[in-house]
Amino acid sequence: MLAAMNDFLWGQILVVVLIAVGLLFTLGSRGVQFRYFGRMFSVLRGGMHHERGHISSFQALVVSVAGRVGSGNIAGVAVAITLGGPGAVFWMWVIGLMGMATSFFECSLAQLFKRYQADGSYRGGPAYYLTHGVQQRGLALIYSALLLVTFGLGFNAVQSYVVATSLQASFGVPTWLAGLLMVGLLGSIIFGGIRRIAIVSELIVPVMALGYLLVALLVIGLNISAVPAVLWHIVQSAFGLEAAFGGGLGVVIMQGVKRGLFSNEAGLGSAPNVAAVAHVPHPANQGVVQAFSVFIDTVIMCSCTAVIILLSDIYQPGVQGISGVALTQSALASHVGDWGAGFVSVALVLFAFSSMMYNYYLGENSINFFSDGNRHLFTLFRVCVLGLVFWGALQNLGTVFGFADLTMGLLALVNLAGLIWMYRIGMRLLRDYDGQLRRGEQPRLKLEDWADLDIDPRAWRD
Repeated sequence: MLAAMNDFLWGQILVVVLIAVGLLFTLGSRGVQFRYFGRMFSVLRGGMHHERGHISSFQALVVSVAGRVGSGNIAGVAVAITLGGPGAVFWMWVIGLMGMATSFFECSLAQLFKRYQADGSYRGGPAYYLTHGVQQRGLALIYSALLLVTFGLGFNAVQSYVVATSLQASFGVPTWLAGLLMVGLLGSIIFGGIRRIAIVSELIVPVMALGYLLVALLVIGLNISAVPAVLWHIVQSAFGLEAAFGGGLGVVIMQGVKRGLFSNEAGLGSAPNVAAVAHVPHPANQGVVQAFSVFIDTVIMCSCTAVIILLSDIYQPGVQGISGVALTQSALASHVGDWGAGFVSVALVLFAFSSMMYNYYLGENSINFFSDGNRHLFTLFRVCVLGLVFWGALQNLGTVFGFADLTMGLLALVNLAGLIWMYRIGMRLLRDYDGQLRRGEQPRLKLEDWADLDIDPRAWRD
């Protein structure tokens, strides 16, 4: 029953809606993700420092990358290739490039409608722009409840299971011990709130991402003569120019689209919760940065796994064999030796643990929306998360994962409805950003130009 509902929601409804919204924002913005691709780097350079009491644009980026880059980049890509063939990789790229536009707008809107907190920090996200952007608090409450259940609780238990089973399979660590270690590490981080999460993410996310990228580049270097053929193979499969897999070309496209959406989360409304926290002079600045995080996840990190698999002799098109993490491990080991399998396990653990920090903050943001910063509720939620992390390490969480997939799909529908509703505001914000850049100005939000909207002036007092 749960599987059938998920298949219908993700395979029939969300795939169409997410692509349609991505196209709408891409065409309406004249390809904002391509026009400002170079600017992403200059914005990041200017966002490395942060004001006292706030997190920087770069820190918000690495926290969101910590969430986007997860087990889907290792296991999910392998599943997409196994079920849909090499052509699925091409459609992952396409959905990632369109998702950059969706992410630009949802994160820019989260910045525009962020709210100032008593401790000097900010809060924001879909619940806040649904409330203050289109005055739909009821929809915002539904969104916050789904966010809390999906990311704050469900996916943290699932990620704990991924870490514990990976450590047990690769290094013989008992699952109960892995659970205790995660509780200790995660607890020392989350009790420090978003600022400590940002600091830790700033340290480990670049290391884990660059490490995985360097290993992929090593594999490319060892097989450089075969790279053109692999790229051509991906294109051929994507357009059905060779024997299609399983259900035909539709399966190839569907696998690529689904895995791309699962991986980069563009349109789900999760990343805007983090994007809103950054201290920036104009909302679109963080939109540009967050579009880049989708590029990092789907075009760079997913491609790393695809290259490792497709350049190996472990993967045999059309032949049923190993899949998921095991396929990625075996493929890398065939290139670099036995240490490759262990490296994939370590990468998976880091990816999953960083996602747990991110998931926790999404849940905390939901709690804040319901309770307006009640510290006792925050403490209770942190204890519940740590309990679920330990519990998840000891369980087989197929049912929990299926339920979280369902609530994540509903979460996306609520957020996408809000984005379409605020299309005019999003385009107005982009025109303001475009106009200031054309005049040679450094874009800043000028409150007098937005007096007709429910914007918190304290969040933009600088």
